[in-house]
Amino acid sequence: MLSPNLILLYVEDPEKSAAFYTRLLGREPVAAFPSYVAYTLENGLTFSLWSTSAANFVSSGSGHRMEIAFMVKDDAEVERLYAEWRKAGIPIEQELMTAVFGRTFVALDPDGHRLRVCVPDK
Repeated sequence: MLSPNLILLYVEDPEKSAAFYTRLLGREPVAAFPSYVAYTLENGLTFSLWSTSAANFVSSGSGHRMEIAFMVKDDAEVERLYAEWRKAGIPIEQELMTAVFGRTFVALDPDGHRLRVCVPDK
């Protein structure tokens, strides 16, 4: 059975995005090239950034139709990260709120990708 093991975001400026995600993830990339940066995460997933100006980049889509979600242990951790990210100047698209699944908020990375922080589904 196939299991997804790579998240790849299209970015305008890999260096700027890498600086953002290095700070956010608290780790250095395992690979860094002018048009591609990759991080290996503790859960075995690879998280990568690919430049939209790379010579071999092809995409007919546009816009952001997904979210990267960071599920944390409890509501207190959601609220702590909300305060930390606001203080760090990370743009908040959806303010801290209680949804049907619990406390959550959505921030934006430098390319406008949606970053949701929430608790696991109950």
